[in-house]
Amino acid sequence: MSSNRRPILKLGVVDLGVESATLPGGVQVDLAVIRHPGASAIVALYPDLNVAMLRQYRHAIGGWMWEVPAGCRNAGEDALECARRELGEEAGVAAARWDHLGSIITIPSFCDERIELYLARELSAGAGTLDHDEVIAVSRVPFEETFAMIRRGDIVDAKTIVALYRAREFVELERRG
Repeated sequence: MSSNRRPILKLGVVDLGVESATLPGGVQVDLAVIRHPGASAIVALYPDLNVAMLRQYRHAIGGWMWEVPAGCRNAGEDALECARRELGEEAGVAAARWDHLGSIITIPSFCDERIELYLARELSAGAGTLDHDEVIAVSRVPFEETFAMIRRGDIVDAKTIVALYRAREFVELERRG
């Protein structure tokens, strides 16, 4: 984080400030930057090849979105701990097997959010307690149907699209041995 940061707004996970920076070419600029604690997103895959998918209300886009379970890291929490907690809270699912699928950076032009992606398997019922500001319906969707949903434009959430494709690639590579 820049030591030359002027705070503008801190509300929930949004930490907006203006940072003075010298770019590699020597140009000095003031940039609006959102600092983010990081997050985890989970493809929860059942043995019958269904995926736990959320239909979540998102005020910023004015409607409902299909998403995989995901959420922000709490202070002192690592990415896998976050993934375990979010899967339980949002989907009511626990997993015995976890594979890391890599990470994505969401909006590098003005935000440092990094989302760690996971494949969760060997699923069982878990504790589901939504945050006060979450409106979520959980569905089990056939894994291959999620890709048809992406093609149709039913799934437009970037983290969900990347997580599903990475999970499919991981499972296919695992099958080939």
